[in-house]
Amino acid sequence: MSDIKRQGPLKGMKVLDMAHVMAGPTCARMLADMGADVIKIEKADGGDDTRKMLPPDIKGESAAYMMMNRNKRGIVLDLKKPAGRDALKRMVKTADVLIENYRHDTLDKLGLGYGELKKINPGLIYCAISGFGRSGPFSDQGGYDLIAQGMSGLMAVTGEGPGRPPVKVGSPVCDITSGIIGAMGVCAAYAHKLKTGEGQIVDTSLFEAGVTLSYWQSAICFATGVSPGPLGSAHPLNTPYQAFETKDGWLNVGASNSKMYPMLCGILGCPELATDPRFKKGEDRMKRFDEFIATIAPYFKKKTKAEWLVLLQKAGIPSGPVLSVKEMQSHPQTLARDMVPSVEHPVAGTVQTIGLPVKFSATPGKVVHAAPLFGQHTREVLTEHGFSKSEIDALMKDGAAIEPKG
Repeated sequence: MSDIKRQGPLKGMKVLDMAHVMAGPTCARMLADMGADVIKIEKADGGDDTRKMLPPDIKGESAAYMMMNRNKRGIVLDLKKPAGRDALKRMVKTADVLIENYRHDTLDKLGLGYGELKKINPGLIYCAISGFGRSGPFSDQGGYDLIAQGMSGLMAVTGEGPGRPPVKVGSPVCDITSGIIGAMGVCAAYAHKLKTGEGQIVDTSLFEAGVTLSYWQSAICFATGVSPGPLGSAHPLNTPYQAFETKDGWLNVGASNSKMYPMLCGILGCPELATDPRFKKGEDRMKRFDEFIATIAPYFKKKTKAEWLVLLQKAGIPSGPVLSVKEMQSHPQTLARDMVPSVEHPVAGTVQTIGLPVKFSATPGKVVHAAPLFGQHTREVLTEHGFSKSEIDALMKDGAAIEPKG
């Protein structure tokens, strides 16, 4: 049995992670961080594609793979072989959850779709994360974060302004958000299973994740019939609420309500703008947005980010510097929230990763181990599922299962 000491509210949940790259692995990683025993099942011809996303690497190990798959155990099964499929079916018997992000009919063709697996385990929660979901005219289309960002409207509202080329959000937000939504769906389905014993399909997509992220812009379009465009760092409904350039870099300020706007004007040294009839009310500032920003922005260049932050935070005005990723990783707040923990990898050594963003007072989750080597836990996991040594040896000989060489 595994000697990994798991903790968190999902301790006891058994998850088979058949997903690859980002969306599905994000879902499984969230569950693992909250205590679930997640077994990552990789394909025999090289495993998860993120293993090949090099550089960057740490001592030959893919940084991308290690980021997405920590807290999981890993095995390798060749599902093209009957023995590999049979092995998976034996594992499904005692699983609570199976996660996959293939095109919707891929596993059906192998006899491993939900229709077949629920015969083996009626309580199985089958989480399918795809480009466009399991219904609708695009259900048979493959999907990537870039495509989902474009089709969901996100790229139409991202960038510096009209007339500029479309820009995607820098982070793969549709991939990551669909994984988080998938984990939320799994937890809801698990609550139902605990009450009834009944499993079900949890079906979400990158496209729906992108649509979900359009709340404000969709509200505007529903109300006006007009599609909003990109505003840089600005907000579509309130101002001042954006990044401003200071003497030594950029600073975000959110002071758009009726209480904070006059306070900001006083701090900037332009109290007259608080009563200027052009800008006094929020709707006035939005109607004259370009004129307002052109008027107030120069004041920010009179001091440094640090000088402004002292004044703004003392007044209680939401504000913060625009940090690089490296600066974010070393920020005191990041460290205080345990968002950059370290794990020990058998090859790469001490590896930093991103922590669990949900804190539980009674059942805290934890990052307990690094991402698995290719096939690292194959023999261990199969043994736990009732396979004898001779059965495992036969699987290895057939190539239906793989463990690390040496």
